[in-house]
Amino acid sequence: MSLNALSTANAGLKATQAAIGIVSQNVANAGTAGYVKRTLTSVSAGIGNAGVATGAIARSFDAAALKQLRLETAGAAYTSTKADVVSQLDTLYGTPGSSTALDGLLNSFTGSLQNLASNPTLSTARTVVLNSASALAARIGSIAGNVQSLRSAAESRLGNETAAASNLLGSIADLNVKIGSTSDDASRADLLDQRDQKINELSGYFDVQTIEQQDGTMSVMTGSGITLVDRGRAAVLSFDGRGTLNASSSYSTDPAKRSVGTILAQMPGGSTIDLGEPGVLRSGTMAAELELRDTVLPQAQRQLDDLASGLARSLTDKSVTGTPNGAGTQIDLSGIQAGNAITIPVSGPDGSLRNVTLIASANPTAGVDPALTTDSAGLAQTFDISGGPSTYVAKIAQALTALSTRLTASGAASVPSLGATGTGASVTFTGNPGWTVKGASAAITVPTSASDLTTAYPQIPLFTDGSGNALVTGSLDNGAQITGLAQRLQINPALVSNSTALTATSASSTTPVSTRPQFVYDALTTAQQTFSAASGLGGISAPYRTSVVDFAQDLIAAQGAAAASAKSLDEGQSVALATAQSRFSSSAGVNIDEEMSRLIELQTAYTANARVLTAARDMLDTLLRI
Repeated sequence: MSLNALSTANAGLKATQAAIGIVSQNVANAGTAGYVKRTLTSVSAGIGNAGVATGAIARSFDAAALKQLRLETAGAAYTSTKADVVSQLDTLYGTPGSSTALDGLLNSFTGSLQNLASNPTLSTARTVVLNSASALAARIGSIAGNVQSLRSAAESRLGNETAAASNLLGSIADLNVKIGSTSDDASRADLLDQRDQKINELSGYFDVQTIEQQDGTMSVMTGSGITLVDRGRAAVLSFDGRGTLNASSSYSTDPAKRSVGTILAQMPGGSTIDLGEPGVLRSGTMAAELELRDTVLPQAQRQLDDLASGLARSLTDKSVTGTPNGAGTQIDLSGIQAGNAITIPVSGPDGSLRNVTLIASANPTAGVDPALTTDSAGLAQTFDISGGPSTYVAKIAQALTALSTRLTASGAASVPSLGATGTGASVTFTGNPGWTVKGASAAITVPTSASDLTTAYPQIPLFTDGSGNALVTGSLDNGAQITGLAQRLQINPALVSNSTALTATSASSTTPVSTRPQFVYDALTTAQQTFSAASGLGGISAPYRTSVVDFAQDLIAAQGAAAASAKSLDEGQSVALATAQSRFSSSAGVNIDEEMSRLIELQTAYTANARVLTAARDMLDTLLRI
């Protein structure tokens, strides 16, 4: 037996012993979170590959499975967060059909109106109407207040999640430095496990993608491609939270206009990136919180504001329709108030039909945010009525010119070109070459104030804006009146102190008759109202026409459907996450049975190498005794 055999057997013992150590480590860490199974592959050594040497310690896992795990982790965190809040939102409306739910209170109110119409002389019937209306207004305000509480809670969670994510980014960068400077395989494997665990945890906050560098360090980016960790450098995340939010709190890319917090990433180079901008974060809890705070819950608020506005304006507004007048349409705007809108359908050179909206204001003409009107194409402009009817024609013509100029400057492909003529409150709209006016209509508030209970007939200011007990006209003069109206909606105090107005015979007589309660009932249940596209009901970008009662029912149904859809999506995503976890675990997890089988193999190999050394020892002993 040559000395080479002794060397080979000795090397075999060392390699086998090292492999046994790896198996023992795997078994000991079988239940350790984030631990990835280790392997040790022996390599040939010596002359003619006659020997063996200990190879490098490697982590055994499927890289594609790890990538999928992070993707599904972000997705599950997103759907879970959204489903939870949307479910809470749905709960705010109450169990459909119950007496305390929104639809139940609305039904009680309309039912009390029917009873009053049948019994107009009963003072108790008037009291029931006012109490039912008050309960309905209070319920709408309570729901809207809770919607803002949900938004404030999302704002608070974003602050906590931003701090946690920033700490994780810093930890990943620190681990990159340690990994790059570590030559010991065992220590390096432990560091790699820790880094993977940190990245997996980070993926719960937002969607991440990674790129491994040649030196073993890892670059971490958002799904949209913003690099947050580059080797040993990491971005620092911060959140400038605004505390309690209200209905007017909103996100804007312009910091001067933004009234909610956003996630700012201070990059190593000194630049700052706004991660709260739509589309930057696409999944994870932070993306869900941003969507809930800035889109889902504001839309719920707008639906409630639209409902509040519909309740009030359906009882105070009259519809005025224009009449053909030569090549145009003439309409009488007598009594128009700030916030009342004129809708002018026009057809362009291509034959398409579009609506131009003009909104009365006490201020100079200005463009209107489409989200604040029933218009969704930016074709809305205010016109100044402060100078009285004698100035209407000139101010409307000025507004139409300003609208055309604004649309042209924005690069709009088709810009309506209209003109206005007439005298006093009688205005005729005409189309300039290529454009044809198809009609005109307006919703004009009849009462002149909340205390005007008899002059306006049968219209009645039953619901008013609690901010100064103002009529609900849709005014934009001091901010959009509709914003937050749900929280301010109230029963007109003047009507509470003079409930006989509910059954007044006419503007000049208070003899109780059923005319007014029947008008109020029909206005709520039958008359068609136009609700804005911003409510999200009836279409993505089109105004929605329906009765106030049907709008409320559609609102409740939409919230229920949204909650059911979010729950279903979350359940599906949970299955996808469980599948991804199982797939990764099968490649990276420790299987005790496999490890024990491997241990038996190594013990056999160890015994074989030991027998070679024993035989060599016996041979040497024999030789020495000769």
